[in-house]
Amino acid sequence: MTADALIAEPEVVQPTAEWPQEAIAQCVATVVRSRRATRAFKAQPLGRDIVEEILADASCAPSGANIQPWRVYVVSGAVKSELTDVLVAASRAGTAPAPEHFPEPLPDTYRARLMDFGARYYASLGIARDDTHGRTRQTERNYAFFGAPVGLIFSIDRRLKAHSWIDLGLFAQSVMIAAKARGIDTCPQVAFAQFHAPIASHLHMSPNEVTAFGMSMGYGDPEAEVNQTRMPREPVQDFARLLGFPG
Repeated sequence: MTADALIAEPEVVQPTAEWPQEAIAQCVATVVRSRRATRAFKAQPLGRDIVEEILADASCAPSGANIQPWRVYVVSGAVKSELTDVLVAASRAGTAPAPEHFPEPLPDTYRARLMDFGARYYASLGIARDDTHGRTRQTERNYAFFGAPVGLIFSIDRRLKAHSWIDLGLFAQSVMIAAKARGIDTCPQVAFAQFHAPIASHLHMSPNEVTAFGMSMGYGDPEAEVNQTRMPREPVQDFARLLGFPG
């Protein structure tokens, strides 16, 4: 790697009397906690320059031995519309392999959370449990990136091991946090994974790449009920064991 290929580091924010460490921590916490999976977007466009800034920030995510295994295809305008048409057609044709998002049977704890998510999500859209057509229409909105001006397709070299997929996840989270810090909303979407073949063909991926997931990016519509739905999180004491601390 040449010196020209290094990411220019911004000036590090140092705590001051006017900007104490607590204020910095609160700012970061606000960004992290306010991030939501946004599924309705305004028509407001999103410029290439700001997307590149977000990706440059996210590229500072950690990766094992700094191999940086992520790759992302950013689509907008006619290219995004064409990709949407390809994916909707593939979905309706039923030619894609069945999604393998979760194992079957799914352990009870995770299945309960999955069912809770589905109930909250579809209720916010006014789609009944037995409304098959309504659910299908909403699923197809995934492939239109929920109306966002920008869509991202994340891929990774299929030859890499599981820990490199963790690196990809760290990169994607960094994208979402860097976006939210700029007032831009996102939605990570595993729904794209089952359509690797048409995606790879349309975006001219290399043979070793595999589609991991997609993401919508833009300015969320705060009036949309689906964006007002809050998903619960388990308390720290239920998922973490803190060992060796005094008291």
